Amino acid sequence: MLDYAAFPKQRQDLIRKILRDQGRVVCIELAQQMGVSEHTVRRDLHELSKEGVCKKVYGGAVLQLPDAGTLDSRKGQNLSAKSTIAQRCASLITSENCIFIDAGSTNLAMAKSLPDELTITVVTNAPDIAAALLKHPNIEVIMLGGRIQKDSGGSVGNTAIEQLRNIMFDQAFMGGCAMSPEAGLTGFNFDDCEFKKAAIAQSSQVIVGLTSEKIPGVARFSVASCEDIDILVVEENLDKNFHSSFLAENITILTV
Repeated sequence: MLDYAAFPKQRQDLIRKILRDQGRVVCIELAQQMGVSEHTVRRDLHELSKEGVCKKVYGGAVLQLPDAGTLDSRKGQNLSAKSTIAQRCASLITSENCIFIDAGSTNLAMAKSLPDELTITVVTNAPDIAAALLKHPNIEVIMLGGRIQKDSGGSVGNTAIEQLRNIMFDQAFMGGCAMSPEAGLTGFNFDDCEFKKAAIAQSSQVIVGLTSEKIPGVARFSVASCEDIDILVVEENLDKNFHSSFLAENITILTV
């Protein structure tokens, strides 16, 4: 058996593999598995976090996902899963509500799938979502203004945030780049994440639809803690341990 105490590179390679396979690691479990101290494991995690491999959390670390890229590049990815998640999210909307739909490819798919008989007011910061909703016979569309960020596909910044603060939402359908029980919902762009926080603050119910490759993981900036999220719509292949962890945070899990 390899003496991990004497080979830091091999320790860190093993930690990388576990992070890739499971999405997170626990210090005490790694220490027992490799026969080293928890202090040694924490030092390894510190080194890996400096490389951008993971983000340290209480008791361990979570895999740090790569930047999701531009909206155009994301629109063609995981189309089947996004469509299924989008339709389940759409089924949660009640007529006569005022809702917010965040920018993002899954939320765009949801906007396109709303039934013709649904009568609601939709506020969005995404021009492509607003354009799709203009074709709907019974939806009033309110488009938030300001600078449009190309990567997210939505307007962000002070203008959009100030407009948000004048509207109360029954529901907010939020996007994100990654999510874990420890870090909550996270994203890669600071301005976009600050905008998302402002939208969440105005909403009575927060709903997040995510494809499985985003769970578990962590991006650079916080959007919302798990306690701020009411419903998570995910694929049915979500690991049962993460399913249980999210339930423990009082999130309603809907699988598709």
